[in-house]
Amino acid sequence: MEVLWERGSASVGEVAAAVSKTIPLAYSTVLTTLRVLENKAYLRHTKQGRAFIYKPIVQRAQARDSAITHLVRRFFGGSPELLMLNLVEGRKIDAGKLEELRRRIAAEEDE
Repeated sequence: MEVLWERGSASVGEVAAAVSKTIPLAYSTVLTTLRVLENKAYLRHTKQGRAFIYKPIVQRAQARDSAITHLVRRFFGGSPELLMLNLVEGRKIDAGKLEELRRRIAAEEDE
């Protein structure tokens, strides 16, 4: 999805080439993933010559919200507080980021 969000649209080969720079993946793996994402209505394709060109139909923020909602429901019993506690207690958030979160929470409470 990141490749498609950055480029706007791309063929399977273009996505595979971009992703393979950091993670070695087979063309067929990328194709399967794009088909799954299309079935889930995250993107759609058009045919240009022999190639399928994929384009995102879900914005980054919308996909992020959906993924976080799914994560919280599935692994944290619907409790965002448990997710945050897990991140804090597991020291997955450094002190600077934790302080920034405190400021943002305080700002939200003031509004």
